[in-house]
Amino acid sequence: MRLITVKRETKVEKRFTPKMGELLTKVTYIKKQFLSIPVKTVHKYRETYYGKIKDCKSCELAR
Repeated sequence: MRLITVKRETKVEKRFTPKMGELLTKVTYIKKQFLSIPVKTVHKYRETYYGKIKDCKSCELAR
């Protein structure tokens, strides 16, 4: 049995960018788990409309 695992989870979220305004994107979270309890988010990224992968730091959560 593994004590520490890494899991990916994809959610659809509302994001806001200054150029495009509010948009719905698929955000993928990579989380580190200890005994199936999420401990830390290692990385999160989003997929654009054109299929490119970008970091989530360039856009904020929608208000």
